[in-house]
Amino acid sequence: MADVLRNGAAEDVAVKLGAFEQQALIHDFSTSVSARFNATLNSLSKWLVAAVFGIIFLWRHDTEALWAGSGSILNAGLSTVLKRILNQERPVSAIRSDPGMPSTHAQSIFYTVMFCIVSMVEYFGLNGITAVISALIFAIGSYLSWLRVSQQLHTTSQVAVGAALGFSFSVFWFWLWDAIVLDAFISHLWIRILVVLGTVAICVSFLLYMFRYWVLERN
Repeated sequence: MADVLRNGAAEDVAVKLGAFEQQALIHDFSTSVSARFNATLNSLSKWLVAAVFGIIFLWRHDTEALWAGSGSILNAGLSTVLKRILNQERPVSAIRSDPGMPSTHAQSIFYTVMFCIVSMVEYFGLNGITAVISALIFAIGSYLSWLRVSQQLHTTSQVAVGAALGFSFSVFWFWLWDAIVLDAFISHLWIRILVVLGTVAICVSFLLYMFRYWVLERN
């Protein structure tokens, strides 16, 4: 009888251990898949943001969209300048050796988030649907920015500062258009020429920058 009980107990332990090992394998597989997904999405995030911005730019195809395009480039340039001034190391300097404060990705993402929200509200008005979509856009931008922390490319503070700067610069840039530039743009031909030529020059410079740094995976 004792042998039967011992054998039964041993079988129970074996079953429990097998179930535990199976759960551990499932957890490890799930974690691995999630990690690969986050890494892939992080590497594609800059192109996704650029694509979204380009789609909205083509959809609007107006002077304010042109102004927003030049602002996005100046926003990225501001991040580059601040990185050199602050010269704060990334959490793992072996992954990226250049400074990490602020996060250029987060700054560009939240500039684009604001551009998306402003464009949607201008065309469809502020209502329950646009408010929900705006919150969803903000959440997606936050998630894409958080990936920079999860991949150890930036600290939380570097991402938070980048996001705040991008959002604030976007607000300032649209305010500048509505408060000052728009009236001058409508009233004076030379202002229209200056804005268009200046925007084209900025866009060409940015394309050269993107080819040199983004394509070569420097950020």
